[in-house]
Order: sequence, then C-alpha cells, then structure tokens
Amino acid sequence: MTNAAPPPVINTSPLIFLSKADLLSLLHVRYPTVLVPATVVQEIQQYGPLDTTARTLQTTAWLTVVETPPPSPDLQACNLDAGEASVLAWACAHPATEAILDDLAGRRCAEKLGIPIRGTLGLVLAAKQQGHIPAAQPVIAKLRETGMYLSDRVVTKALVLVGEAL
Repeated sequence: MTNAAPPPVINTSPLIFLSKADLLSLLHVRYPTVLVPATVVQEIQQYGPLDTTARTLQTTAWLTVVETPPPSPDLQACNLDAGEASVLAWACAHPATEAILDDLAGRRCAEKLGIPIRGTLGLVLAAKQQGHIPAAQPVIAKLRETGMYLSDRVVTKALVLVGEAL
C-alpha cells in the first residue's frame, strides 16, 4: 500500500494571484490541504486586513498555517526572500513535499535541492489536463489581468502543452 503524498507548501505570489483571480479552487481540486508557512502569512498580512488574499487566509479552512524549521546551509546559500526560504525549508524537512512557487530563483534553488515544484501556471495546466477546467487560455488570461506576468512565449508554450495552440 502506498502512502499519499504530503500536502504541498505554497509561497506568497501563487496565493495572491489565485486569490485575486478567484481561482483558489484550482488548488483545492488537486490538494485537500495546502500548507502556508507563517512567514508567507506575515508577508500577506502586510497588505492589510481588507486585502483579498489576507481575507482568503482567514476564511479558507483547507489552507493550514505551519511554522517552518530554520533553513539549511544549502538553502541559505540560495539567498532567497523569507517567504520562499520558508517554503523550501518546509519542503526540505518533509521529503516529497511539493513546493508551489513562481519566482525563478526559488524554482532554481528547489531544483538544486531536489524539491518537487509547481508554479501557478502549472496548476492551470494540470487542472486542464485533469478535466477540472474546459480550457486553460481564459484562466491564464484572467491571471494576467490580475497582475501575473507571463510572457507571450511562455503562454504559447503552455497552451501547446494542453492542446490549445493559438
């Protein structure tokens, strides 16, 4: 009998993009629980109590706040911001935990440390491939409208992967 994968741990930007675009369900259809490091919560709370993502953290029971261990020397060498470092510190301490983050430096560090990663765009593509959404293109457009930067080249490449070539 195989053990279920541990819940993923998420960074600030994916939470912000998904909350602002009203797409948090893309996380929940894939994961019953998502872990949010306390450092990430603090980053989000700096936007104030009326912020969409801050309210989401208060009202979404399946987003679970966790305290993270101190980063290892290998992780410290990546020189990441506090949120990304806490996400990767949790993943390092809990093998097979997927880290959900968008920042390139964080993604490169995760790869170097052998941590499985997925970004916001990867969540959209997985939702399309698993039939949770009928098309990725309108969802990607909504994320871009709410402030997520994705180059046209990246979007085109992603849409080709899910059979929605422009």
